[in-house]
Amino acid sequence: MEYMKTAPASADAEEPRWLTDEEQRVWRAYIEAATLLEDHLDRQLQRDAGMPHVYYGLLVKLAEAPDRRLRMTELAMSAKITRSRLSHAVARLEKSGWVRREDCPSDKRGQFAVLTEKGQDVLRRHAPGHVDAVRQAVFDRLTPEQQKSLGEIMRIIAEGLQPSEAGADLPWLR
Repeated sequence: MEYMKTAPASADAEEPRWLTDEEQRVWRAYIEAATLLEDHLDRQLQRDAGMPHVYYGLLVKLAEAPDRRLRMTELAMSAKITRSRLSHAVARLEKSGWVRREDCPSDKRGQFAVLTEKGQDVLRRHAPGHVDAVRQAVFDRLTPEQQKSLGEIMRIIAEGLQPSEAGADLPWLR
């Protein structure tokens, strides 16, 4: 960013590694695509299923879990959201009858989120439309080679961002 390149630096500070023009184009294209994709999927799910994309993701994670249940802390970690945001989301999903909470018998402070039959039915009904939206937005636009490259690139980025220290400030611990 040109305006940032002219920012004064203190005498003892190293010059930042500014993005090149090409890196800046790639970064901005990524941000625009990620924002538009999330908005596209959110609108599709709101229209078709009456829920935001993040709620759909929570239902999917529960559907894939053993006995369709996860501890709330595990669900927050898996969804990469704060415990407060998860608690609010689960409350809304409970109100719809799609999820229920159960106390953890081995830990009196712990709770499980459990996907109900009604929640499983919601997923069965709306998964085809969601998969179609994902396919149209992403996979139908890319060659098989581009799909493979995208997957490899996203895995490298995700692996590099995984917290490596126990005391990391992680959203699901807040």
